[in-house]
Amino acid sequence: MQLQSVAVKRATGAYALIDSLKRHGVRHIFGYPGGAILPIYDEVYRAEADGSIQHILVRHEQGAAHAADGYARATGMVGVCFGTSGPGATNLVTGIATAQMDSIPMVVITGQVPRAAIGSDAFQEIDIYGITLPIVKHSYVARDPRDIPRMVAEAFHIASTGRPGPVLIDVPKDVGLEEFDYTPVEPGSVKLVGYRPTVKGNPRQIAQAVELIRQAHRPLLYVGGGAIAASAHAEIQELAEHFHIPVTTTLMGKGAFDENHPLAVGMLGMHGTAYANFAVSECDLLIAVGARFDDRVTGKLDEFASSAKVIHIDIDPAEVGKNRKPEVPIVGDVRQVLIDLLHRIREAGVQTDSHHTLPWRLKIKNWREDYPLQIPHPNDSLSPQEVIAELGRQAPNAYYTTDVGQHQMWAAQFLNTGPRRWISSAGLGTMGYGVPAAMGAKFALPEEEVICVSGDASFQMNLQELATIAQYDVNIKIIVINNGWQGMVRQWQQTFYDERYVASNMEVGMPDLVKLGDAFGIKGMSISRRDELAPAIAEMLAHPGPVLLDVRVKKDENCYPMVAPGKNNAEMLGLPTPQRDRSVAPTEVICHSCGTVNPPDHHFCPACGAKL
Repeated sequence: MQLQSVAVKRATGAYALIDSLKRHGVRHIFGYPGGAILPIYDEVYRAEADGSIQHILVRHEQGAAHAADGYARATGMVGVCFGTSGPGATNLVTGIATAQMDSIPMVVITGQVPRAAIGSDAFQEIDIYGITLPIVKHSYVARDPRDIPRMVAEAFHIASTGRPGPVLIDVPKDVGLEEFDYTPVEPGSVKLVGYRPTVKGNPRQIAQAVELIRQAHRPLLYVGGGAIAASAHAEIQELAEHFHIPVTTTLMGKGAFDENHPLAVGMLGMHGTAYANFAVSECDLLIAVGARFDDRVTGKLDEFASSAKVIHIDIDPAEVGKNRKPEVPIVGDVRQVLIDLLHRIREAGVQTDSHHTLPWRLKIKNWREDYPLQIPHPNDSLSPQEVIAELGRQAPNAYYTTDVGQHQMWAAQFLNTGPRRWISSAGLGTMGYGVPAAMGAKFALPEEEVICVSGDASFQMNLQELATIAQYDVNIKIIVINNGWQGMVRQWQQTFYDERYVASNMEVGMPDLVKLGDAFGIKGMSISRRDELAPAIAEMLAHPGPVLLDVRVKKDENCYPMVAPGKNNAEMLGLPTPQRDRSVAPTEVICHSCGTVNPPDHHFCPACGAKL
């Protein structure tokens, strides 16, 4: 470890912690105080007084973790949250697990009982280090204040490099109070033995990948959250356009590729577009970029992209080959690997004619026309899909956070977003995430429009954060898709449990959301008719402060397409009737075996001999 030459001064462990955070660029901390962490909060008082840090007082520690998470997703910077010992620390656990599952860089600071009391079952003592071991990237207990500067520097380095993730630092109360000769440790100065993430991909494997891409007739780019973390959107677009490769993204990968681009086929998986799921089922080459082949994407794993060779690019060697063995595994930073791959393509003069993948792209175009995402317009009520589509029309460039459930999937289907503008709990599926995550994003980017799409059940999980929004006048817009149910639970009970609806109806006890907003000093609105929709969204967006908009929608609308558990991606429930007029003679016939376009009078494909 190399230290800059700086003056040594007497300081407490709490001072060293806050000073170290400031040196690492921290300007916002989300937290809630308590006895064990008060020495640290005493230093927060001084930092706020000199304007170097703003502390945001949440109303529940889970909100602090989700806000730090949203802050990190919106910016790519490390989010920071505080909680005291005991219940303060355990209240952070869900937020830590959410960040771990989605690879989000966070540093979590918890207070702890004094060193002498550890192990004595002291008041509000809990082993948060042990509790969180499975859900953090790394963790520390600061037993000596001299270690704090190094721990903070290491924590930021670990959280933000390689595969990002949360890092915990547990600080006993007396460590925060103890004075010592403080020497700062500057960002980037730590060297961790044994921790050296692979950044550059293997050149031989990159060459193999280029050759497979060049030969493929039905290639598909499958892009996950690792591409967002690596800021690889420009390189993905260049690769897709160079070889005319259609692009599908995961829930975490939304925005990594321009969703309005002609090559975009939307999200794949359980509630992905039909054309994305058909494409992954019939592609001959799957290029996985920062994706982990999780079960909500693959469906029946042994039938996922079963006709395809696989190139898998990921920063985490544990993910490559974990669920699907690739023909070409490439471990490295996603953006750096793609830069090297594109350089090799240019260096070798590898060119491709747009006609090379034309039959494949025409096939996907036909699927898109036959099985589009549908926006119902029921006679008696609003559909959730039309609400979200109208929201996207009026706020196309907003940063969107969501909660979890049907509304999340509809938002993923109908909102087209850019890099880091889609903020949603994917791996853990955490209800109550959306509102505090929106707070975090807005504190990070105060000039940007931030909108939370929630459901009535999810919203009630962390509605106390309306008080935080009111206290700091956080100008976020919250739109609640209100069907009176835990919507996804109801859909599963209908589809797989013979309509035995138990513990999923939320109507009894549902608060009046307009009055609730008013009680917190937040503008509340409620609509239930189609003619109210566009004006209400326009009014919400134009309002200079936070808004809570309650939209009463059709109660029993289901989210389709849907891949049932244990089925492959091509076996989707709720597909629409094909939209094209089949009475009109086709101008071409596409071979379903190889994708070749043939004249309408051909009965066999000359390319592969298959019957047309």
